[in-house]
Formats: sequence, C-alpha cells, structure tokens
Amino acid sequence: MRKIDMIIIHCSATPAGRDVSVEDIDRWHRERGFDCIGYHYVVGLDGEVRQGRPLEQAGAHCKGYNARSVGVCYVGGVDASMNPCDTRTEAQRRSLRQLLTELRHRFPQAEVRSHRDFAAKACPCFDATAEYSDLP
Repeated sequence: MRKIDMIIIHCSATPAGRDVSVEDIDRWHRERGFDCIGYHYVVGLDGEVRQGRPLEQAGAHCKGYNARSVGVCYVGGVDASMNPCDTRTEAQRRSLRQLLTELRHRFPQAEVRSHRDFAAKACPCFDATAEYSDLP
C-alpha cells in the first residue's frame, strides 16, 4: 500500500442537482488522457459513496500530491450559471464526513485538505480544510 498523508477533497464542477456517475467522470478523465478516473471515491447526490480508482494506485487529481494522497470528489460544486457554489446535499454532507472519518481511521496521519489549497481553483467550492479539521 502507498504511504498516504493527505486526503484531498474535490468537486465535479457540475451544476447543482445534475447527477454524474463514476463512469461519466471516468470518461471525462480518459478524454483528457488519464488511464482512468483520477479520484479514488465519488460521492453522489444521494450520498452513495462510489469507488473510483483503486486506493493502491496513485490518483490523478492534484498535481504534485497524487502519489501520497487519496482523492475524494463530491458531485456538484457550481450553480446553474457555472459559478463556484457549495452544492452538497445533506446526504453528501453526511456521507463525506463518514467516509473521511473512515479514511482518517485507516490513515491516521493523513490531513484532510481542499483542492484549492494546492491549485488556483475554487474546488471544492467550500473550505474542506477548515470544515473537517475536527475529525479524529
């Protein structure tokens, strides 16, 4: 298993309410030249946590940090005009917190961070670093 010291939160940059599947994101990433979906987990609008890339594989989600991180993406992140917006449903909020708690249990040294902490982007369109700073 890889040494994991970071869990990086992303959004799919799709409008609120538009459901997107792991297969959709996988296709988008392959169109950009990736081997497969770059995220390890995707949290759907209904809160279902879907497996993306295997954890054993380095991700393709945050340049310079992929080898040592887990990439988690929630579906949404922009409003109808494509402006950055925290569009998480209550189900997504609950599932993200549960998934991150489980990942921190598995990788206790891992920090939870926002993609925007590493790139000039709004992603994940909320301050995940602050919101999840209380995780055990």
